[in-house]
Amino acid sequence: MTKPTTAKSKGLFSWALYDWANSSYFVIIQTFIFAAYFTKAIAESVEIGTSQWGYMIGTAGIVIAIGAPILGAIADQAGRRKPWIAAFTILCVIACFMLWFAEPGTDSLWMALIMVFLATVGAEFAFIFYSAMLPDLVPADKIGRWSGWGWGLGYAGGLACLLVALFAFIQTDGLWLGLDASTAEPVRATFILTAIWYALFSLPLFFNTEDTPSTNKPIGKAVKDGFAQIRASLREAKKLKNIVRFLVARLFYNDAIVTIFALGGVYAAGTFDMDEEQILMFGLGLNVTAGLGAFGFAWLDDKSGSKFTIIVSILGLIIPLIALIVVQSVMWFIIWGLLLGIFVGPIQSASRSFMGRLSPPGLENQMFGLLALSGKVTSFVGPMLVGFLTLQFGSQRLGMTSILILLLIGLVLMFSVNEEEAPTLETVPVKE
Repeated sequence: MTKPTTAKSKGLFSWALYDWANSSYFVIIQTFIFAAYFTKAIAESVEIGTSQWGYMIGTAGIVIAIGAPILGAIADQAGRRKPWIAAFTILCVIACFMLWFAEPGTDSLWMALIMVFLATVGAEFAFIFYSAMLPDLVPADKIGRWSGWGWGLGYAGGLACLLVALFAFIQTDGLWLGLDASTAEPVRATFILTAIWYALFSLPLFFNTEDTPSTNKPIGKAVKDGFAQIRASLREAKKLKNIVRFLVARLFYNDAIVTIFALGGVYAAGTFDMDEEQILMFGLGLNVTAGLGAFGFAWLDDKSGSKFTIIVSILGLIIPLIALIVVQSVMWFIIWGLLLGIFVGPIQSASRSFMGRLSPPGLENQMFGLLALSGKVTSFVGPMLVGFLTLQFGSQRLGMTSILILLLIGLVLMFSVNEEEAPTLETVPVKE
């Protein structure tokens, strides 16, 4: 009995460790270092850079929204999830490595935008299939804690990666590697760090975590049956009404969170004139509070339910966000930002565990694809609206107010969602 239990625990920890690996991209590239570097060193101006960054993130969101449910259904028919995770992880790793060549100046503009676009698509798609593994790894009454522990470990990974970036490259100007600060090589070296970090810490998942068995279907038949599975689900849409209500609510509140992360570093740099080192230090603190929130609320998810955890988290996000829009000093920006971070982890973790509990058996990939759809189908709205309002009024503060509206709509809609057992749907046979 000891060996199987030990092997299962090792597999679960390795699963959660992928969160640690994946978070390096979102922390270093999408949120803090590269986002600020792009607007201040590559784009023509902070305002134009904010708009360009928002449009790029939004475009990537459209691609993910369209592709996620389709790829999820195909993966349900193919069986295994690890090949999908591996392919998209490699895409993100290569794109992050290529950002080393994004030197200061507008000559690097399009290359930088394209590489971040590809990295975003890779990281997001990989995370869909990774999250879909959870319902098969643990029973329903433990999904909340493992989802929360995974998110918490992810924030710890982001924190660790930021620490390495800060002390090994930014603060030392990369002198120990002979890097040239005049061409931003110490900052650009953190993009290579991200690629290595992601690749290295994703390996335990592939070696230690149990995957669903392959159905041995040729890829052509898996694609055909995947589309048939989507049609079958649409025929039984009435059984999915509660899932649809949840997805619509998440569509709004997750769009707000995506916008906060996508433009947080840009907002800190443009409105509060924080440099890369200050943004890094803020990022360190934010990852601490977000990780503590994810770990601390994990028990609440299993005890009081995912819906309750999500509603509490939305309320916990609204007040700090209002403060972040109106405060004038860097100190208060940091304080309220750290408070906001406490509720970011739980709302993301509880959304994942909620879908894990609601997903019909055998359709987990498709359902988590729909979860990604709900997070991406309008994800272009938040960043693009922030970018548009910033350009129109010449103020990032006014642009960021659109996030509040998204959170409030999501809060109202969550009250119509019920916590119930997963429905049983007609499925396309997965074996010949």
